[in-house]
This record gives sequence, C-alpha cells and structure tokens, in this order.
Amino acid sequence: MIVDVFGIEAFLPGSQIDVKPIRDYDVFVNKTMEFKVVKINNEFRNVVVSHKVLIEAELEEKKKEIMSQLQKGQVIEGTVKNITSYGVFIDLGGVDGLIHITDLSWGRVSDPKEVVTLDQKINVVILDFDDEKKRIALGLKQLTPHPWDALDANLQVGDKVKGKVVVMADYGAFVEIAPGVEGLIHVSEMSWSQHVRSANDILKVGDEVEAQILTLDRAERKMSLGLKQLKADPWADIEVRFPVGSTHTAKVRNFTNFGVFVEIEDGVEGLIHISDLSWTKKIKHPSEFTQIGAPIEVQVLEIDKENRRLSLGHKQLEANPWDEIEAIYTVGSIHEGKIAEMIDKGAVIALQEGIEGFATPKHLQKEDGSQPVAGETLQFKVIEFNKDSRRIILSHSRIFEDVAKAEARKEQQAKRAAKKAEAKEAPVAMPSIEKTTLGDIDALAALRDKLAGK
Repeated sequence: MIVDVFGIEAFLPGSQIDVKPIRDYDVFVNKTMEFKVVKINNEFRNVVVSHKVLIEAELEEKKKEIMSQLQKGQVIEGTVKNITSYGVFIDLGGVDGLIHITDLSWGRVSDPKEVVTLDQKINVVILDFDDEKKRIALGLKQLTPHPWDALDANLQVGDKVKGKVVVMADYGAFVEIAPGVEGLIHVSEMSWSQHVRSANDILKVGDEVEAQILTLDRAERKMSLGLKQLKADPWADIEVRFPVGSTHTAKVRNFTNFGVFVEIEDGVEGLIHISDLSWTKKIKHPSEFTQIGAPIEVQVLEIDKENRRLSLGHKQLEANPWDEIEAIYTVGSIHEGKIAEMIDKGAVIALQEGIEGFATPKHLQKEDGSQPVAGETLQFKVIEFNKDSRRIILSHSRIFEDVAKAEARKEQQAKRAAKKAEAKEAPVAMPSIEKTTLGDIDALAALRDKLAGK
C-alpha cells in the first residue's frame, strides 16, 4: 500500500500492516494509522514504513502476561485466525495456539474447514504449552464427552452394527458406527474367499456397511468387526455340497511349482497337484497346462475340513489310459517317436497316444555315430516300462545294436556248426586203421592156429 507521510509517498508492505494475515486491504484505504520508518533510500527517494513493528512490542508484553496465566485443562475463548490442512490457529487475545486436526473432533476429520470457519469465536481447552517456544496446543473435542463413554451399554460381541467406511488400508477398513466410535474390519474377515489380498478389493471410503462385532474392549476403546460372518460359512456343510468323487467347474487362481490353486466358489479353494493334471503329459510347471483365470474341470479327491483344504484332480475325469498303453509299449517293441525336447540328461520323446518317453544320450546315438536334434523323428525301442510311475525308457541305438548282436550271434552259431561238422568227419578214417590192425591180428591168429596144428 502507499502511505502519505507529510506529503511524501512511503511504501507499506502487506506483511507489515498487522500481525494477523490481511484478507481485505480495502478497509485500510484513507485510514490514519501510526507507522514506524524502517528503511530510507535517499538515492532512489524511497521510504518503507511498518505498522506491525509498533504493535509487536505491545503483543510481546501481552504474550508474556497471557502465557503466565495459562494452565493445562483451562478453557478459554479464542478466534479462528487461520485454517491449514493440519490444523487451526486460534488467536487467544495476543498469542496464538494450534488445534491439531486430530483434536478438532472425536470423529475422523479430513478437512478442518468441515468443523470451523475463519473469524469464528470458539471455546478451546489448553492441552499443553511451552513458555520458551511460545507454543500452545489446544483442543476442541475435549470439551465434549468421549463417544465411547456414551456407547450403548447393551452392545456386545455378536451384535450387528451399521456404519460408514472412513479409512482404508491394505490390511483392513475402519468403520465409524457412531461419531468417534470406530471398528476395524480386517481383510481376513471381509470374505470367506482366500484370494482377497487387499481390503480395497472389497470396500472403499464412504461405503455404508453392516457388520458383526467380533471383539469389544471398552477400556481400550477398540472394536473389531466382520463382514463374512453375516454369510453362511461355505465349509460348514462342505462334505454334503462337494463330496469326494463329485466333479465341478473351478477357476484357476494361482500357480506354484507343485500344482494349481483353484476356487470352486467364494471361500472354497483347493489344490490340483501337478501329478493330477494329466495321465500322459510330463508337466514341469502348471502354466504349461492352463492359465490364471481359466475355468478347469476338477474332481474332489480328498476333504480336510479342519484345515479348509480340498485335494482335487483333473486327470481323474478320464479313464487311466496306461492300462492300454502297457499292452502297446511292451519291453522290446519298436515305435516311431519325435524328439520333443533336448535336455542335459537326454531327450523327451513324443510318442503316439499323446504320451512321452525318455532316452539318455547314449541311447540317442545314431548308427553313424551322430546325435539327433529336436524335432527329428526316429525309431525307438522300449527298454523299460513302469506303469506306476508312468515312465517309458526308450533307445534308438539299441535297435541297430541288437541287429549287430543278432548277426554276431548268427555268425558264431555258424562257426560252431562248422566245427561240429568237422568233428563228425574226423573219426571216419579211424575204423580203416582199426580194421587193418584187426586184419593183421586175424592173420597172426590164423598163422598161430596153423603152427599149432602142425
């Protein structure tokens, strides 16, 4: 503002008009006031004046007087001087005090303007003060009884109450059932479903809800509430609605390395072990078989009511094909297979009937000594079959190795046969030698007889 001082125009900064913030400058136009010259610049012919510095000295003395009379718990009248996001400044007649936003009302306050207005005269209670720092903490809600003290004495655990969601957190929602009286609905008490990860999935600020009182501590002024308790527990008659052997359509909720978690209905979840997904496919991870959110047909295998667990199966919806496979893939039989995947320990072989076999590196070697590659189709011989573990061990090299062995055996057998034939022919000359010898003996005998007769 421009101030006329003895015909000289002086400058009055807005911050130097008063100790209080000025909202309307027009009221000061043509008004005569006292000022103190705070700055003169002769070169620029500039004068700066202040009215604030004149009253600050008076206020300082007044502050000391007011501070000396303050007492905790004292109720005093003040005027709303300024409103901020964190609280309200009150002019106590020369000294300011602060009502923090949490001390404005027993209920939740998001904006102090909901409770007070500028220049409003209100009674406040002194909560604390600091003589040195001239800080005064004030309270407004403390002038009214605590809502918990006025809470219905007949209210007890198990009763139903209605309220409004005032604050949300990941772990739960705070519901105001009466001004200043709140209860917490923990996320675990919002739904029977196990897949609720955040309270924000169920509720939002401003929602009107009905809940059941789970715990009530009047001394600590704490209350816990539940939403799901107003609905029937789906596990109460689980064995009736989902008996062992029954089939249902479920929704895939989550994967683990060992199986798939699915939800049949809200609050009823179960696990399909990875080994119960397929009779024939070797599945390393469930994501190879299905996907999150997809429907899947399941059969109830086992019920653990105490721990709220269901063991489910998918392959059980079909007959076990391994009884037929056992008759086809007998040890020694030869089948065509395609190398589906090469791994460190060998290769996965895709066979007919949608089943897979396995061959180690030494059983993959071709007749020319080379190794096959993924996607190549070869003939394989079954060298091991285990129906219980659904395992088929195959060999490509065994096919030509067995042929070579068979030829080697055949050659050996031919050699042995030849030797036997030679052995049979050798004794034929022996009788003639023996016959000559006997003839000689006969001649000697005849000569003997002749000599004897003479």
